[in-house]
Amino acid sequence: MDVLERLHQLLESQGWTTYRLAKNSNLSHATIANIYKRNTIPSVSTLEAICKGFGITLSQFFAEGEMVELTPDLDAVFRQWANLTPRQKKAVLEIMKAMNEKT
Repeated sequence: MDVLERLHQLLESQGWTTYRLAKNSNLSHATIANIYKRNTIPSVSTLEAICKGFGITLSQFFAEGEMVELTPDLDAVFRQWANLTPRQKKAVLEIMKAMNEKT
C-alpha cells in the first residue's frame, strides 16, 4: 500500500486540508507538508499521530477495503470483549442476536 496515497484518500474522504490534519494530529503543519513535499513516508510515531488525528488505528490505516470508524463506544466494547472468556463471548453474541431479531 502506498502510504502517501492512503493519506491523500483519508484527507479527501474527510474533506480536510493538511493544516486541519496537522491540528487534529498535534503535529506541526510543516511536518505534514514535508511528507508531501519530499514524497517521504512518515515515521511510525508520526503515522500513529496522524491516525489518532483521523480517529483510526494503524491497522485501519493499512486495511484494504471499507474502513469502519472506531467510535469511543465501539472501542469500549472491544476492550471489554477482549477480557471475556469464550463462554462469555458466546453468551454476549446470543444476547445481541436476540436483541436484533425482528418481532
